[in-house]
Amino acid sequence: MGILEKIAEIEREIARTQKNKATEYHLGLLKAKLAKYRAQLLEPSKSSGAKGEGFDVMKSGDARVALIGFPSVGKSTFLSLMTATESEAASYEFTTLTCIPGVIEYKGANIQLLDLPGIIEGAAQGKGRGRQVIAVARTADVVIMMLDATKGDVQRELLEKELESVGIRLNRCKPNIYFKPKKGGGLSFNSTVPLTQCSEKLVQLILHEYKIFNAEVLFREDCTPDEFIDVLVGNRVYMPCLYVYNKVDQISIEEVDRLARQPNSVVISCGMKLNLDYLLEQLWEYLSLICLYTKKRGGNEHEVQPAASRTDTHHGTRGLGQR
Repeated sequence: MGILEKIAEIEREIARTQKNKATEYHLGLLKAKLAKYRAQLLEPSKSSGAKGEGFDVMKSGDARVALIGFPSVGKSTFLSLMTATESEAASYEFTTLTCIPGVIEYKGANIQLLDLPGIIEGAAQGKGRGRQVIAVARTADVVIMMLDATKGDVQRELLEKELESVGIRLNRCKPNIYFKPKKGGGLSFNSTVPLTQCSEKLVQLILHEYKIFNAEVLFREDCTPDEFIDVLVGNRVYMPCLYVYNKVDQISIEEVDRLARQPNSVVISCGMKLNLDYLLEQLWEYLSLICLYTKKRGGNEHEVQPAASRTDTHHGTRGLGQR
């Protein structure tokens, strides 16, 4: 049985298992095995590929933004509108077959925008060059998830599932769990808060699944088994994400209002160039960029030199909960 078949079998087992106190240990073990198999699936192939197969581009500017979404949602049109780069746009799917970079100049900062090929369901398993697209997305500071407003929330749920399965956590902070393997002494387990979702026995079973028998674990918040597995694996990426609903000129005003009120969401229309300025303001806020202005030596602190501005990037998802 291959890795894909094992993953599918575990997912079916998790789906048909009732979630209660009696099955929490069984579910915890299944999730640990699932994370192991998914990590194996994402490991690069040992055989060297032909030259020129990759499509990642050199990181430049003050920040990097990855533009992901299903085919024909308006990513290439958005790139052409926001940057000086022309990306081919057409009415058929998979118009973009490689990574096309552009630069957004905003408030003195150069923001690199990457137009990635459209991904399809099953991208995490490599369908439609999905692994390459997701690998580039992991290097970004912010993800813009471009969605078709005429298709409701279906695309958003599918894309979140694909990114979740490869270790990209959107609009979430890293779990506050201290974990350190040891050479001996068994498991040292402590918590500074009451735990309602994870117990010492479950943590021990998950560690044994990864062949870890000596470790120090400290829970500083009430975390789930999935969050503990994320800390244990250690290759998860936590990044802010803007859900951008395009083609809002084709739906009712009530539906536009519903989409606009969802957390971390912006509604736009690339065809009619609607709400693009507000999207730039939100993107600036999510990137946590700060403009620093210099002044002449000995001069008034209010006499700044705007031409000598520079930006600084603060990584993380700080402040997302306040939006």
